[in-house]
Amino acid sequence: MSKNRIALIVGGSRGIGKEIVLKLASLGFDIWLTYRNNNNAANATKEEVEKMGRNCELFAFDVSNHTDTKKALSQKSDETPPYAVVFNSGITRDNLLMWTTEKEWTDVISTNLNGFYNVMNSILFPMLREKRGRIIAISSTAGEVGHAGQVNYSASKAGLIGACKALAREIGKKNILVNVVSPGFIETDMTKDIPQAKVLPLIPLNRVGTAQDVASVVGFLCSEENMYIHGQVIGVNGGLAI
Repeated sequence: MSKNRIALIVGGSRGIGKEIVLKLASLGFDIWLTYRNNNNAANATKEEVEKMGRNCELFAFDVSNHTDTKKALSQKSDETPPYAVVFNSGITRDNLLMWTTEKEWTDVISTNLNGFYNVMNSILFPMLREKRGRIIAISSTAGEVGHAGQVNYSASKAGLIGACKALAREIGKKNILVNVVSPGFIETDMTKDIPQAKVLPLIPLNRVGTAQDVASVVGFLCSEENMYIHGQVIGVNGGLAI
């Protein structure tokens, strides 16, 4: 990989996003890290990247806000288009559908799905101009098979899959590869309250996944030069969804 390629990680301050940041930095990428409001976590990740000898620039904004996203990314990406974009922004507001409030629905869709549009609409043209790059969206097993109590989350993650498949058809001829990484049960803050004893019998590998498991796949998709994977959904789930 040539030097000084930039990777934009949307939602990169903690958990899976942080491990993706560190993985890509270890592969030689300079980092643009976006986050919403956790300054301490973002700065701690930035410090780790800089200790690895790579640059890390922070962007704080709400990805669900189209105007704020444009303001943060459009001019910057026009001047220096990122080579890799990883959309990892995601929230949960779990509830059975009959009790899901309008706010619980719209908050999840606005961040997890509308956020993808907001980011790509802000940076895609400069990437097309360069005629090179990689785009990866972090979906979920919930978007492939559905999870009870997560109709809003499952809808948003399934929407990401459809969006990426369509985008892959749109821009493949421009030498920009688009794929989806779909984690299963990964040990993060988002899953810490779920009893592992109930989940492990469903996973053939008989262990929960780690953020590093996800980051390793993203790193491969972003950095491997001999790449013919395009428009695909790659499950990182230990066999939870086969």
